Order: sequence, then structure tokens, then C-alpha cells
Amino acid sequence: MITLYGFGRIFPEGRGETKDLRAQWALEETGLPYRVHALDHTGGELDGDAFSRISPFHQAPVIDDDGFIVAESAAVVLYLAEKAGKLIPGDVQGRTRVVQWCFAAVSTVEPTLVCLDFIEVFDRDKVAHAVEAGARKIAGRWLGDLERRLEGREWIACDAFTAADILMACVLRGVRKTDLMEPYPRIKAYYARAFARPAWQRTLALYAERVGVSVDDIR
Repeated sequence: MITLYGFGRIFPEGRGETKDLRAQWALEETGLPYRVHALDHTGGELDGDAFSRISPFHQAPVIDDDGFIVAESAAVVLYLAEKAGKLIPGDVQGRTRVVQWCFAAVSTVEPTLVCLDFIEVFDRDKVAHAVEAGARKIAGRWLGDLERRLEGREWIACDAFTAADILMACVLRGVRKTDLMEPYPRIKAYYARAFARPAWQRTLALYAERVGVSVDDIR
């Protein structure tokens, strides 16, 4: 039986806006049997030690499929589709097309819309400062959780280097010229490991040649 960890008690502003809706929608579409563990957000349940053991970033949704834990809404939806054999084609090209548009939703379209939501929350006269402060606070939360995930680990998802490390390292590279990673020694070591890989060095050199710059200019 699948257990869906979703919101129960939640602040009024969040009602109807939370990502556990995506997971429950997928469960309803696939017809997989499930039950819901309703989390007490207002009581701090998402920040507790018990939930942190199954949710890397203290977020919902999470599913527990008889001991197999999946966090992150897009990963949950894809897992449920694969498990049920519904909502996703069986051929590799069809599956990849679905995965492509899952990434497009959560990594291209959603972040921009979330920024607009931030602007609505903050005083428009002070929006630039407020958005930067808010973004730094949230970034610190993500990086703190990444730091915890990397305790005793070389790579983010598995023992071996995977596609997840390509994506995560490239995301971290976007803030390499800031001070955001400075308080996190495990993340800094992870970053160095990832970008020391020969395939990355080849990639960077080929890219530099392609765009007509020195490798040192873009490292």
C-alpha cells in the first residue's frame, strides 16, 4: 500500500496551492491503492526529525511504497506512472518525451511563475531587496539540506555518479561566483569532485572552442 504524505493542517495562504495535489492526482488517475498521512504543517511536523528522514528538503509530497521512499513532486508523479504503466508510454522515446515535459514544467516554467508570486507577496516598492533576501533565505535552506544529504556520501542519488549529479552540479555552478556555498564544506567538496571529472573537462574545453572563448574565462 502506498502512503502519501500530504498536507493536513496548513496556513490559510497555502490551502489549495500545495504540490501534494500533483501526487494525489496521479494516484487517482492510475488507480493505485493508497492512503494519506496528513501532515500538521502549522504544528511544525514537516520540520521534525521523523519527517526529515524521508524528505530531504522537509517538503511534501513524499510517498512511501512499502518502504521505498520517493520525494519531489515530479519524481513522485513519474514513479507512479511507471509503477502503474499508465500516464506514460512504454517505448523509450515516448517516455523521454514525457520526462522532457516534466522537466520543462518544474525547471523552466515554474521557477519564473514562483518569482512572480514572490513579487505579489512583498511590498512592490521594496521588491528587489525583499526578493533577494527571500531568495537567499530559501537558498540557504536548500543548501543546508544538500549539505546534510552529502554526509558520508560522494554523490547525491546513488553510490555511483549519475545523471542526477550532472543536473545538481550544473545548478550549483550557477552560484559559483557568489558566497552562497561558502558555509557548506561538503557541497564545496562535492562541487570540486563533480567538475574534476574528465568528461566535464572535455565538455568545458569543447564548449569554449565552440563559443570562441578561453576555458579560464568560463571556468
